[in-house]
Amino acid sequence: MIHTQTLPSRLRRIFFGDWLSTVLSLLSAGLLVALLPALQWATLDAHWRVMTPQDCSGAGACWAFVSAKLRLILFGLYPPEEQWRAALVIVIILAMLLLSVWPRLWGARLGLLWGGAILSMLFLMGGGAAGLNPVPTSQWGGLPVTLLLATLSLGIAFPFAVMLALGRRGELPVIRVVSVFLIELVRGLPLVGLLFVTAILLPLLLPAGWTVDKLGRTLAALTIFASAYLAEVIRGGLQGLHGGQIEAARALGIPYWKTVWHIVLPQAIQKVIPPLTNTAIVMVKNTSLVLIVGVFDMLSAARSAATDPAWPAPSKEAYLFVAAIYFLICYGISLYSRRLEAGVNARSRG
Repeated sequence: MIHTQTLPSRLRRIFFGDWLSTVLSLLSAGLLVALLPALQWATLDAHWRVMTPQDCSGAGACWAFVSAKLRLILFGLYPPEEQWRAALVIVIILAMLLLSVWPRLWGARLGLLWGGAILSMLFLMGGGAAGLNPVPTSQWGGLPVTLLLATLSLGIAFPFAVMLALGRRGELPVIRVVSVFLIELVRGLPLVGLLFVTAILLPLLLPAGWTVDKLGRTLAALTIFASAYLAEVIRGGLQGLHGGQIEAARALGIPYWKTVWHIVLPQAIQKVIPPLTNTAIVMVKNTSLVLIVGVFDMLSAARSAATDPAWPAPSKEAYLFVAAIYFLICYGISLYSRRLEAGVNARSRG
């Protein structure tokens, strides 16, 4: 006779089935109880709409401040009358990312589409032609800068990372030594130090009369940093491949570049989807460090908005709002990577 467990007995087995489950359940319950005041502060006691900033002087969160400063947090110092251009850039980036999640669309056409989208976004942000007022990069800020830095640094870094990984695994001693030196040098430096090097020392090293925009120098630092870490991830995937496939390709007379492009890289990248995703998430979060070199990203915009003396100490709400945006971006990347990995595993089993 088959006995089915009732719901209470099933829950009792899950949460209190052994001593470890019991301890973890009690700790979780205690954590939830400890968070109740914070939840009450953020929801029940919160101020959602106020007539004046002084109305936010109560005990609850002042989400009305976020609503009042939303344009500043999202777009930074970008001219208010031109902020529709920055908003359109956000829409273009999100649309391109949504297109890129479908493996069936991957190919040369998607690459060309990305190239056109990047040129369009840079043109929209900078202006200066087609009736658009010019906006210098010193006035770019907020979420568009965060998304552009993360997307461009990862997109530009990936080809360099592939070359570094292949060079480190290659047979030519000079290329292998140079690849190892570059990878270990960058990985041995903190990103903050690399940002300072490109922001302060690079202009001093350039010839007289040459200059690089601050945003461009910051993008270069992020790209170099991402290249080194992506190269090590891809090298791990290359090490997981059986050498017999490359030998078989050589025996069949397949050129080296075709072997790498059609046989080696697709398999290597499939093996390292989780660490690649982790690197992408880290780079998205690392864009918040650019504020130390004067780039007005979303976190810098939130900090600037929180300094308004008319509002009573709204910094917590501003930073929580920015943290929620970062969480949504990073969690979305994580969900997509799990879906992509599940699809790869299903195809390999089939």
